Amino acid sequence: MNILVIGAGSVGIELATSVASQGSDINIFARGKTAKAIKENGIERTGLFKHHTIRDIPVYETYEEIPKKHFDYIFIASKTTANDDISENLNRNRDILKDTTKIIIFQNGFGNDEPYLKYFTKKQVFCGRIITGASRPERHISEVTIKTDILLGSLQGEDPECLKEIADLINRSDISCEITREIDRYLWAKMLYNCTLNPLGAILDKTYGQLTENPYTLDIMNNIIDEIFEVIIASPYETLWQSSEEYKDIFYSKLVPDTYNHYSSTHQDIQKRIPTEIDSLNGKVIQLGEKYNIDVGTNKLIYNLIKAIEITF
Repeated sequence: MNILVIGAGSVGIELATSVASQGSDINIFARGKTAKAIKENGIERTGLFKHHTIRDIPVYETYEEIPKKHFDYIFIASKTTANDDISENLNRNRDILKDTTKIIIFQNGFGNDEPYLKYFTKKQVFCGRIITGASRPERHISEVTIKTDILLGSLQGEDPECLKEIADLINRSDISCEITREIDRYLWAKMLYNCTLNPLGAILDKTYGQLTENPYTLDIMNNIIDEIFEVIIASPYETLWQSSEEYKDIFYSKLVPDTYNHYSSTHQDIQKRIPTEIDSLNGKVIQLGEKYNIDVGTNKLIYNLIKAIEITF
């Protein structure tokens, strides 16, 4: 099985190492110092799960270098800010895809399949929900620090059974992976968590747990959750809980305590002074709020604050 991974951050390297450890032919699209590190050292998955090291990984820094008609799957593991560029480049260089190639998007946020559906069919574009805490102690290493599980499915109603071979590969690498016909429910579960914690923690320079110890941040988070539930109810989508109060119970009693000391990816982006994924998080809530005439004022305030920070970079 031939797989191209676009995006060699912690998630991309984790995925690439996982499937390569089970015999897949992995190729990586990366640039600059990351490309150099992978060419010299290969890729490694360390941390909570079984450690794997894969050497001699083909790395491409331009789309023109990529082999033609070679790949069965393309994994998108970049930041969501790159989706327009990646989808346009895949379209311009679509001869690297087979007729049967499937694109699986492993990213934060919701609606990340939309840029790819401009150019590719619903039968080609799928989504993965990955809950992971991982870092890159070195550019070629992914260290998994929080237990992760992966779900694969389609937001467009396509049968996900065609992804079973990928799920099996990841499972054999020691990470739980399943296919589901309800990927929207799980992606919105992750949206609730990320939209509530990621930007606020970045703005205030706080861990997830610290945000729950302040009555003012608690009020903001509760409003964000309430607004997202109103959007979900008004939309065709669903999530795993019937009400915002039901979600808050597990959010404050289980989800946040389990990740108390974690700083969000949005926080890391702000510290590095690079664009965040806010458009795919609270920005998507705002877009759907406008579509369904739902007041999402707290989400909009948080979104605007992140954008106000970004504009200074």
